[in-house]
Order: sequence, then C-alpha cells, then structure tokens
Amino acid sequence: MLKANIHEMFARFAAQDPEPVGELNYKNPYTLLVAVALSAQATDVGVNKATGPLFEVVDTPEKMVALGEDKLRDYIKTIGLFNTKAKNVYKMAQILVDEYGGEVPEDADTLVKLPGVGKKTAAVVLNIAFGHPRIAVDTHIYRLSHRTGLSHAKTADAMMKRLEKIVPAEFLQHAHHWLILHGRYICKARKPDCHKCIIYDLCNFKKKTADDPKLWPSL
Repeated sequence: MLKANIHEMFARFAAQDPEPVGELNYKNPYTLLVAVALSAQATDVGVNKATGPLFEVVDTPEKMVALGEDKLRDYIKTIGLFNTKAKNVYKMAQILVDEYGGEVPEDADTLVKLPGVGKKTAAVVLNIAFGHPRIAVDTHIYRLSHRTGLSHAKTADAMMKRLEKIVPAEFLQHAHHWLILHGRYICKARKPDCHKCIIYDLCNFKKKTADDPKLWPSL
C-alpha cells in the first residue's frame, strides 16, 4: 500500500473511532495481563465470562497466590487450555510477588519471561496499560494486513516490526485496536463485509465482495 494511502487509512479509522478500546475486561495492569494471557486461542467474550467473577475476588498477584491454582482452575474451566493457563497464571503471580513487588513490569523483555506471556501478550499490555505505541499481531491483524497490502510479512513478529515502522506516528498508539476491530467485524475471515468498509477504495484485496462503486460506504 502506498504511504499516502496508509496515512489516509488510519486517518479514516481515527475519524470514525477516535478513542478505540479493547474488548477484554480488566481493572488494572495485572488483571489486563491475566486476561490477555487467558485469551490465547479463546474469544474475548468467553474470557470475560470467566474473569468477571474471578476479578471480583482477585485483582493483584498477592490475591492470586492466596487463591491458589486449584481454585483458579475452577474459575477459568470454561476457557480452552484452562489447565495449562491456570498453571501459568498462578506461577506468574508467584514470580510477580517474589521478584517484582507485585507490580507488572513495564518492559517487553521482562514480560516475555513470565509464564504464559509471549510477545503478543507483552505488546498488548504495554500498549493498553502503559501507553506504549505497540501493535500486537493476532489473526485478525495478520489477515487484514495481507488483504489490504499493508504488509505481506510471513510471521507475526515480522508483521509487528513492519507495521510499527510504516504506521504514521500520530496513529500508532491506537493502530492495534483499529486493526483488530476492523478485522473482527468488517474484514472477516470467510467473507469480508466490503460494502461496510471505510477503506474500500484504499484496499488492494483482489476478491472484494462489492465491486460496484455505488455499493461503497460514504467516506
């Protein structure tokens, strides 16, 4: 995608939704970290159903340690891979208490050393909890980037680096949310809703579902 079109793309996202927010529920940086870790291979809706009751009783690493792995497992048993996730989240809480004074580190290299935390989770936490201009690449962003022509990087890590380089600085803080929401609700996997897309004319996707310009949304 041309540099000018990339700028226009994000300008439109910003005009439509100036302050986008993620769909995972959380109360503070720690509960955000837990929620994002639990969301791997699970839906935000499913995670929120489980963490709603959990976060009423646990909102710090100290409380998670006190709760214990077995009780934690009971809270999240409706989430995929809950056994492994319970083990990781509990160990994570222990490490945060023992080594970081119960605080979530504001550093990517430190975060990825925690159990169950990868580069994507670290980027989400840094972006949402601490205001770092990071783009965590999930399946929606990966698909959207390839379709539109933003990037054809072959891995999530390469995609993250490329997007953080080409997205204009003025839009980088919210780019993560705009791309995810657009990929989740408009540029969907099986059949994108091109007739609802505000970047239709900028997109390089060859199999658009609304070829007639009369069907394009008002810009």
